[in-house]
Amino acid sequence: MKFATYTAFRGQKPRFGFIIKDKIIDIMRSSIWMNEHNKDSTFLSIPTTLKLALKEWNENFDKLKKLEQKIADLDYTSLQINGKSISTNLNDSHLLPPVPNPTSFRDFYAFEQHVKAARKLRGLDMNPDWYKIPIFYFSNTTSLYGHKEDIQYPIKTKELDFELEIAIIIANGGKNIDKKNAEKFIAGYTILNDWSARDLQREEMQMNLGPAKGKDFANSFGPYMVTPDELKNNWENDKMNLRMTCYINDKLISDGNTNDLYHSFPSMIERASMNVDLKPGDYIGSGTVGTGCILELRPEKTGGWLKKGDTIRLEIDNIGVLENKII
Repeated sequence: MKFATYTAFRGQKPRFGFIIKDKIIDIMRSSIWMNEHNKDSTFLSIPTTLKLALKEWNENFDKLKKLEQKIADLDYTSLQINGKSISTNLNDSHLLPPVPNPTSFRDFYAFEQHVKAARKLRGLDMNPDWYKIPIFYFSNTTSLYGHKEDIQYPIKTKELDFELEIAIIIANGGKNIDKKNAEKFIAGYTILNDWSARDLQREEMQMNLGPAKGKDFANSFGPYMVTPDELKNNWENDKMNLRMTCYINDKLISDGNTNDLYHSFPSMIERASMNVDLKPGDYIGSGTVGTGCILELRPEKTGGWLKKGDTIRLEIDNIGVLENKII
């Protein structure tokens, strides 16, 4: 299934829905409709937000799959409750990050090609310890953006960059999770753009602490949370095989693949949950895929750093498109 957090218009309280074709089916309204018209109260207990639903994800996901099956068999575009349609045109909706208010967001550094390229630019060889443990930093959970939301150009920087990543959203939560059992804590996948002010990042990382101010101003997630069953045919030799691309103003800039991940998401979950509780709705980012940023490709070969007015479109096979404009 594909789940979205959305509003029909900006400023509306966020709503929770799932995708059928080109429609978002509102979960609260469709649950009420099933109760009132089919005398089926099963779905009224589904929480009203994705973050809340993730707390008891196994039970809630089963109900959501059944609700989707029942709604899909109906003429859902004509169904209303209290004068309001249970469906909304996807193109007319304002999409927020799947979980707009996570408790935490950890971003890892798990693609070998990107790490090698970034270290080479600093005159460094690969640190052998990188192969032993997946490493991450904490980012800002209060500056998250969804698909088609504008990103304000950060002050005091002249080297704005994108980062093409894939992220997971945590189900149920847990502490000291063994990587052998970690798959069941993955509720779904989404696209991540970890926006970076490279000059600010360079300043702070020279003091061996960071990145922080170079990355805390914006992170984009979306357009949906796609559940693992949707991607079951995209695995080869225990590696997820999804093409990852970035376009700047419709020009292809980056072209990578999830199968280049050195550290797996279960390994990241094991590391992230060591001695602490992961919470339902937490994000875990993969780090930048190889070729997935201007820093790695070099600005002189890509038309320079990002500028006001640029539109950046990230795409991952079977997950969707995440697009933002710099203003």
